Amino acid sequence: MNTLIALAIAPVGTGDELSADVAEVVKVIRESGLPNKTSSMFTEIEGEYDEVMEVVKKATFVLAEKGIRTEVVLKMDIRPGYKDTMSGKLERLEEHLK
Repeated sequence: MNTLIALAIAPVGTGDELSADVAEVVKVIRESGLPNKTSSMFTEIEGEYDEVMEVVKKATFVLAEKGIRTEVVLKMDIRPGYKDTMSGKLERLEEHLK
């Protein structure tokens, strides 16, 4: 079933600048081959539920396996019968804003 998630994975207790650790997480997500988009606070990933959740697991453990306490924020939109919701949701919104 198609699943769109907004995901934030961040180290806890490693200092003020987190971008190097976050970059390791985003690299795993981008290498997954699933559609994804990173913004300043979240990365969106879209695909079949099991595939998306496997990427979440791998991305989470990038830091955890290094002994780093890891915080995960996850929001999911599971919408049967829809594909390409990452861009489709925005397109429908923009139509209403015209």
